[in-house]
Amino acid sequence: MSWTIPGDVQVANEPRGTVASLEAFASRFALEARGRWKTAVTRPVNAIGLSMASGGLESQPHAHRESQLMYLVRGEMICEGSSALWIVPPQSALWIPGSVTHRIRARAPLEGYTIFVEPGAAPNLPPDCCAVSVTPLFRELLLRLATRPALYELEGPDARLVSVLLDELATVSIEEHRLPMPIDPRLRRLVDAMIADPANRATTKMWARRIGVGERTLNRLLVEETGLSFGRWRQQLNIILAIQKLSRGATVQSVALDLGYESASSFVTMFRKALKTSPARYMASRLATLV
Repeated sequence: MSWTIPGDVQVANEPRGTVASLEAFASRFALEARGRWKTAVTRPVNAIGLSMASGGLESQPHAHRESQLMYLVRGEMICEGSSALWIVPPQSALWIPGSVTHRIRARAPLEGYTIFVEPGAAPNLPPDCCAVSVTPLFRELLLRLATRPALYELEGPDARLVSVLLDELATVSIEEHRLPMPIDPRLRRLVDAMIADPANRATTKMWARRIGVGERTLNRLLVEETGLSFGRWRQQLNIILAIQKLSRGATVQSVALDLGYESASSFVTMFRKALKTSPARYMASRLATLV
């Protein structure tokens, strides 16, 4: 797997330094290489904490044998997997089942924690990627486990900690931060263009002409590949981008303008209909535990 990391990474409970940290990170899971899995730490669950003061990180598409849950304390993280784009806002987590190919991008300042779960240790969790919320107890267990050695004792306090963490993991609830991603290369050009210029409020007909298809063809392809009409897909894109921008500290007014809304109130109305709360309350709930 190839990682691009223009910044210093600190791994919880490991010596400070980029090279040592990356080696410590890689020792916690088994990557797929030429159809086989590399040997990793043989424990039901392994946790690791990462923090970055500046820069960011990006991975190439990869998979690992273990399932993974990424929990973000601060910063922003985006993951593409299971034919969807996921935004991980502060105080949320992303579940990635084992063997699912995914790609991660994150931006500092960043603090996050990941657990890698061996196959069979948590059999009743979703088979596809999904954004999830976690309980306060799960969060504290995760932070504690991240300070423990990778080769913790299979009996004793650490093993009991893992057992309770797995019980809490089974209680996570799914959140709506999923943007279905099409495969058709014409639609991917559309996606790239809309993400690059979210303020462009061109009609479906105009976007269809831009990628060389008819309006009806565009709608049909999008429904077939994502299950959403063009209007619904664009609204979900706006939600994903709004959460990303709000997580960076942008104001509601600036986010509304960046996404092409005529006013902040029209943006807030859309956001409230989609997530049943206002942008300010949504972000306040995410950041409350940081105070």
